[in-house]
Amino acid sequence: MTRHEILDLDFIEARHKLIDVAAFLDRVARTPGDDDFRMEAFRSAIAELSKPGINTAERVLLAFSDPTTDPIPAATTQGATGAWPGTK
Repeated sequence: MTRHEILDLDFIEARHKLIDVAAFLDRVARTPGDDDFRMEAFRSAIAELSKPGINTAERVLLAFSDPTTDPIPAATTQGATGAWPGTK
């Protein structure tokens, strides 16, 4: 496919998702309280979107991922949080 064809096919959907992210950020900004590790990871992922080059999806995914390689002895929670709570 050409770049123009990809834009024709996917632009409106990507635009919708970006507006949805902006609305989420507005909702978070309007509420009291401090950010936690999830918002820190989210903002880090957003920063990756502005960087030139390829592999943007990989860099965004890594912003949410646990970079450690050693397994933990046991799970500490039953649910996923979507971001790594540790320090990088």
